[in-house]
Amino acid sequence: MASTVLEEGRDKRFPCVKKLYKYKEVREPIQRLVNKQSGRYGQTQARWAILEGFREIGFAEDSIERVYMYAVIKTGGKQYKVASGEKIKVEQIAADVGQEIVIDQVLAVGNGSEIKVGTPLVSGATVTVTVLAHGRHDKVRIFKMRRRKHYQKRQGHRQNFTELQIGVIAG
Repeated sequence: MASTVLEEGRDKRFPCVKKLYKYKEVREPIQRLVNKQSGRYGQTQARWAILEGFREIGFAEDSIERVYMYAVIKTGGKQYKVASGEKIKVEQIAADVGQEIVIDQVLAVGNGSEIKVGTPLVSGATVTVTVLAHGRHDKVRIFKMRRRKHYQKRQGHRQNFTELQIGVIAG
């Protein structure tokens, strides 16, 4: 089985393998098997051999269907696609650490194959978030120069942010 996988052109034969590998339910058992098999083959060869086995027993991409709720919210002049449980960094919000905030500027709400798009906002849709921390991003260095004019200007900037934990998406 492993010898057929190690042939050239394996990417063409298994186009859905990379798509499957991104799912946690597929990746973790494969990783455990790869760790056992990696003495016999290299890491990559072992991974392909195991995926060949999944392919033979009929493990298809359609068997893993993710249904989760997501929303597109607007805060700080930017739009973010969020799902429950995610952590995101947004422009600074005036709130204390640990405080729960309700964001009512929801542009779209999706649940599996259904999607509700607002004009411009979805009425009644809210996203509850918890403030985890406040901080500052890495420094952005600005350097301006005019050649032959003896002009050089250096400047730096650090943008403030608020880290949020996405809670309940209602809508």
